[in-house]
Amino acid sequence: MKEKKIVPVNENLISAAAVIHSLSWKESHRSFCTPEFIELHSPGHQLEYIKEKIGNGSDFYMLLDPEPVGIVSVTGDLIEDLYVLPDIQNRGYGTELLRYAIDLCKGTPSLWILENNDRAKKLYLREGFRETGRRNMITEGLDEIELSLESENFREE
Repeated sequence: MKEKKIVPVNENLISAAAVIHSLSWKESHRSFCTPEFIELHSPGHQLEYIKEKIGNGSDFYMLLDPEPVGIVSVTGDLIEDLYVLPDIQNRGYGTELLRYAIDLCKGTPSLWILENNDRAKKLYLREGFRETGRRNMITEGLDEIELSLESENFREE
């Protein structure tokens, strides 16, 4: 039986990363975005997004079990793009990717989530992240909130 592993996203894996990003993004935004806006986030669109982020210094990683199941990106101490295929969420893949990303950060890990993303917020709070009070308005009535993992909140292994 093959073991799970997290690997850097390279040219051979970038298309699979784009599919995971597209499917998961669409599912997580479906309840509050228009169908037209949702459909813009095709695998091809997300492929260009990932390529641009890599070109700007982000590192993407993929969890294989043994097939691709999730991705995460890290830019300095900023964790982004944590997505797990919708059909296999709630199996610990997101937690595994988050912990991997935290370990890559040299300083205080931080991330931004939509304030209405309760499932993600529950994961991050469980792992020791706390709201910083910083917010960005995305649309009228919807903000993005910052969470950070202060050293005293690091989980004990």
